[in-house]
Amino acid sequence: MIVVLKHDPNQAQLESLKAWLQEKNIVIHESIGHSNTILGLVGDTSKLDGDLIAALDIVESVKRVQEPYKNANRKFHPEDTIIDLGCTTIGGDNLTIMAGPCSVETEEQVVAIARAVKASGATMLRGGAFKPRTSPYSFQGLGQRGLEILKVARQETGLPIVTELMDLSQLPLFKDVDVIQIGARNMQNFDLLKAVGHQDRPVMIKRGMSATYEEWLMSAEYVMSGGNENVILCERGIRTFESYTRNTLDLAAIPVMKKLTHLPIIIDPSHATGKSWLVEPLALGAVATGCAGLQIEVHNDPAHALCDGSQSLKPEVFDPLAKKLLKLHAAMKDLEG
Repeated sequence: MIVVLKHDPNQAQLESLKAWLQEKNIVIHESIGHSNTILGLVGDTSKLDGDLIAALDIVESVKRVQEPYKNANRKFHPEDTIIDLGCTTIGGDNLTIMAGPCSVETEEQVVAIARAVKASGATMLRGGAFKPRTSPYSFQGLGQRGLEILKVARQETGLPIVTELMDLSQLPLFKDVDVIQIGARNMQNFDLLKAVGHQDRPVMIKRGMSATYEEWLMSAEYVMSGGNENVILCERGIRTFESYTRNTLDLAAIPVMKKLTHLPIIIDPSHATGKSWLVEPLALGAVATGCAGLQIEVHNDPAHALCDGSQSLKPEVFDPLAKKLLKLHAAMKDLEG
């Protein structure tokens, strides 16, 4: 249920309403916008008398929400969520570019790539320390050593790091990670989602390979219901009948998610296609469609990469692309404004 308050409501009446709702075990999410204040009510609202609440002097309207996701729902939170990482933000007017290797291989490699992508305009470093692989014989990542290498690169460049958490047992190792990534295979690992919901760091949830929009948002709801409202959504391509590309990038997810939720949406064109030459056109298309940012794989020697070299860009290819993306983002903002 959503309660829209009149402009500048009487505070005594507002506190009385909140106290009454809390007595009925209703959790209240207050969202203060430019023109209205909204109370998003989560719990067993079926027993609440909407007409009674609507009759209060401070209330403008009362609406019942049918969607199962509440915290992630734009109806509850009309303003876009902006996630502050200190040195950069995700969402709002900013275009976030997360760039780096699919897998952390060596300290020299990661630091060199981090310096290169930062010089090109990237604002975050991505890199896999733990790697979920289809084959048990493929490179599985360096694990804890990989996390330490990422931290060295952060110290050298100042770039916040985003890396994937695969299992609950790894969570204690992620206390210094800036953004915890939940991969497509774990999008519906509900115990893992509950655990990161109790963390104080942002969580980026990659869309499952066959997940619907609602299922994706319900995964975000699991995290947010635990108290962690700093959630980012990442579209990385879904599985369809097409076999030419690794996956099929769903650019329609951008306007749909912007309509349904206040959470920022990131696009991963690297995993979406599996082909480096397709990264640029899809990245440009994603920015033109209004994404909050991109996650792009960059490797200094893709031919010898231990993981996903075929979809990785060399730093000298990433550099002009990053500049195009930032110019396009600025142009789109000018058109909107």
